Parts: sequence; C-alpha cells; structure tokens
Amino acid sequence: MSPANGTRVSTTRSALSRRRDQLRNDGDGDGDRGSLTAYLLIMSVALIVLAGLVLDGGAALTAHGTAADTAQQAARAGADALDETSLRTNTPAGLTANPAAARAAAARVLDAAGVTGDITVNGATVTVTARATKPTAILAIVGIGQVGGTATATAVPLHGTTTGAP
Repeated sequence: MSPANGTRVSTTRSALSRRRDQLRNDGDGDGDRGSLTAYLLIMSVALIVLAGLVLDGGAALTAHGTAADTAQQAARAGADALDETSLRTNTPAGLTANPAAARAAAARVLDAAGVTGDITVNGATVTVTARATKPTAILAIVGIGQVGGTATATAVPLHGTTTGAP
C-alpha cells in the first residue's frame, strides 16, 4: 500500500470522526431524543385500551348471555305455574297461567340468578325482561364500574308435545 492511500484513509476517518463529534455536541443530533419514550407511552395506552376491550367487552357479553338465559328460565317457570281451573277444562288449548303464582315463580328464578327484571303475565303468556350486570376490570379506571346486558323472553304453557300428529 502506498503512503498516499494510507493518508487518504486516515483523513477520511478523521473527517468522519469530526463530523460525528460535531453532531453529538451540536443540537443537530438531538432530534430523536425522547422518541422512544413517546413511542412507549403511545403503545402502553393502546395496549391498555385493547385489554379493556377484551376483558370488559367479554364481561358485557357475559352479562347479556346471563340475562338471556335467566329471562328464558324465568319465563318458562312462570308459564309452568298454571291456573288450576284451566287444568280441568276439556280443551288443552285453554291452559292459562295463574298470574300471582307465575310472577312468584319467575321472581324466584331471577333472585336465584342475582338478576333484576320485570315480569308480565297476560293470560297464558308470561314475558320476563331480565337485566344482568358484571363488574369491569379496565373501564373502572375511567369511572365505569360495571357493564350490563338486557334480554326479554316469552313462554306459554303447552299441552303434550309440540311435534307429531295433532
């Protein structure tokens, strides 16, 4: 290697070193300072929001499912509370629910499930609207302590089976 090539390489290295030192010492090299902090802050907030959607969204779906299941069970229990005189009729189509017994039976189902609701008895038809709530995990941070679901179900008493020949 000739001295000219060795001199040129060392001159290029020293020029790069000077430029690097200049950028470190000047304000020009500080443009990216703190960008990692901002990125981590934004990503942390995004992950907390996603966790809230998953956990608290799941709680809302569970509350709705609980309300639907309980409303159906309570309506069936109410429809099973038949009026004794309707049982003694000659026509099976004349079955009616005893309003007081139907409300009491449906209310027992709602209470056992820890759900609130409204019960309506109209002749043979028992309609129950159930409301269930579940506590939140992440939304509690912003003041939303619980999520809920509402469902309505209707039941009527049936005689015999509902399939086959009349």
